[in-house]
Amino acid sequence: MTTTVESGADGVALVVLNRPDRLNAIDAATAAELTALWREFRSDTAIRCIVLTGAGDRAFCTGLDRTTETPQPASPYSLDDPLLTIGPKASDLWKPVIAAVNGMACGGAFYLLGESEFVVASRNATFFDPHTTYGMVSAYESLYMAGRMPFGEAARTALMGTAERLSAQRAYEIGLVSELTPPGGAVEAALRAAAVIAAQPTEAVQGTVRALWAAKEQARSHALALAPHLVTLGNLPPARQADLFTARSREYRLR
Repeated sequence: MTTTVESGADGVALVVLNRPDRLNAIDAATAAELTALWREFRSDTAIRCIVLTGAGDRAFCTGLDRTTETPQPASPYSLDDPLLTIGPKASDLWKPVIAAVNGMACGGAFYLLGESEFVVASRNATFFDPHTTYGMVSAYESLYMAGRMPFGEAARTALMGTAERLSAQRAYEIGLVSELTPPGGAVEAALRAAAVIAAQPTEAVQGTVRALWAAKEQARSHALALAPHLVTLGNLPPARQADLFTARSREYRLR
């Protein structure tokens, strides 16, 4: 298993992406495990709130593992996105999910942040989107981030690629992060908040989650329908992407 789950009597489950040697990047097995977990939590009445984090202090998640191969349909009108079902809302889970971020959160990690209720981050956390640097369209990632931060900030994050990263402080200032903690303290803070939420009446909590997302998602379905076409049209061939990944600069500006 590439994810681990811990749960206690307080109704809170802690889900950990457990691939620290790969910076908690998501491969096919991890994607399948996440989808299965969210589905299980739907019917587990003992679980009333979930905290999601990554193992180690280097990364929350660095998106799709680049060794993962996803065969694509021949039709330009179809796209199989391996990360599209890794988030809780994609599995119709309406129990609150809090993301606890230590270290890097980039690229496909935004699928998870985008479908969490809110984000707690330690001060060593950073956020960035490498897609454009590697000749790839940031479609789903930008869609999620445009719903979590001001448009200009989402645009800058997507377009600057690996040349710039959002610091935890800046992410807090623009509303992406709701609470900052000392390094290593994000999980503890998220669990504390989750315990408070789990102690509230379940029906009221889940109804509130649905109401919040109903207000948030009025245009989301249209954007999701457009995203695969933008990816198909704009992505460079995989070999060219690999060349750009290999030749990328390791330098970046933290703001």
